[in-house]
Amino acid sequence: MSAPAGGLSQVVIRPAEPEDLPVLGRLGALLVRLHHEFDPARFVAAPPRTEHLYAAFLADQLRKPNGVVLVAEMGGEVLGYTYASVEDSDYMALRGPAGLFHDLVVDPAHRGNGIGQVLLDATLAALKARGAPRVVLSTAERNAGAQRLFARAGFRRTMIEMTHEWDDVAS
Repeated sequence: MSAPAGGLSQVVIRPAEPEDLPVLGRLGALLVRLHHEFDPARFVAAPPRTEHLYAAFLADQLRKPNGVVLVAEMGGEVLGYTYASVEDSDYMALRGPAGLFHDLVVDPAHRGNGIGQVLLDATLAALKARGAPRVVLSTAERNAGAQRLFARAGFRRTMIEMTHEWDDVAS
């Protein structure tokens, strides 16, 4: 795919605002559907109103002082977003304080242009500025593109999630 008209220099990364929520809900629902397609037994299906529910969830995150929700915008159009947070120690996860990188989504029409990288870099900078000593994330096993992006940014594998399904449980 070719670079956006005007190139990445025209892409603005900024904190998400309430008026962005409908687009963020659509992109969040896309993320839910993509993960379900990767592994329907592991990832939830998108229920009715997923766009609305995801937008409402992100609206809550916008109000939290430890949350980071950034958008990539060009010409007034939101092209993608990230959602991350700074969290205290979590002994169940065996980790100390960290930035948790939850979502990175770029609209399919704008993928392959470097927007994900710009969003990733800006989110890492925001987490570092908020005092996160490290950043931890998870990707779906089948999301090789995301794994390459994160590896180029210096992420390393530290945990492997494994899932066991009971034969009598409907997926």
